[in-house]
Amino acid sequence: MTAKGFASTADLGEKKVSFDQIGPGLYAYTAEGDPNSGVIVGDDSVMIVDAQATPAMAQDLIARVTKVTDKPIKYVLLTHYHAVRVLGASAFKGAEILASDMARAMIAERGKQDMDSEIGRFPRLFRAVETIPGLTWPTITFPDQMSVWLGRREVRIVHIGRGHTAGDVIAAVPDAGVVFSGDLVEYKSACYCGDAHFADWPATLDNLAEMKANAIVPGRGAALTTPQMVHDGIALTGDFLSTLFGSVKDSVGKGLSLKEAFDAARVVMDPKFGSFAIYEHCLPFNVSRAYDEARGIDWPVIWTAERDREMWAALQG
Repeated sequence: MTAKGFASTADLGEKKVSFDQIGPGLYAYTAEGDPNSGVIVGDDSVMIVDAQATPAMAQDLIARVTKVTDKPIKYVLLTHYHAVRVLGASAFKGAEILASDMARAMIAERGKQDMDSEIGRFPRLFRAVETIPGLTWPTITFPDQMSVWLGRREVRIVHIGRGHTAGDVIAAVPDAGVVFSGDLVEYKSACYCGDAHFADWPATLDNLAEMKANAIVPGRGAALTTPQMVHDGIALTGDFLSTLFGSVKDSVGKGLSLKEAFDAARVVMDPKFGSFAIYEHCLPFNVSRAYDEARGIDWPVIWTAERDREMWAALQG
């Protein structure tokens, strides 16, 4: 088997951006498996959910927002700390940057390492890396939940459990029954689990399902625009996680090495999920984290650019 190009370094083709209305004053900015953003238009202002990877990429999102409203963008919500979600925030001049206390703590603990790591993994997303002024720091944080009022429109921001990271939050718009889930849900795109909490994530998805949303904007993939699509998207994410973690736990129980666990995971994952966006990129990171958690390491080991490459050579080489 030929060695696979590192992470997403070979993924250089342009993605088609879609900007779809999914409810009154609610929009999904999606791009064929690239990181999504959400737009919430209230009476007097706008909230953006996830800021894109660079200020240059965020400018395209801003341009689309100005075509649907002349209200100012007053808030940018970071659903979690990952670089592809947060480093575009400086493009939103004068906006408050919102994140959970835990997401801010993770930026402090590992944001610089993650920034260097993700720039190395995603050259296409970070082509305009020179436009990034540095780490994105929230201006407002909260422990578990808060409501932001855009005039009479409430945006309810809630930490519903650990999953993709320890600090994920969702943004719910109760008047429309629409939820922006960040990377807690993906649709026909691989979950990135390098910072995941596999044992917690299924219950977090259950908490999300209990909200019975009319529509969800996932972290990657197309917007889920009907209750049936919402159900299917949550179920698909859950199946991805349980298939992966079940396999790796079994391998750890048998005393297999990380490479053996990776090869065993491929046998069950490839047929079901091999066609998903960023699948080959994510799988080595996912198995590495699952292997750690199955051996009792609760807090994810920090990924660095050097660790990325070493792990990739050991597993995907």
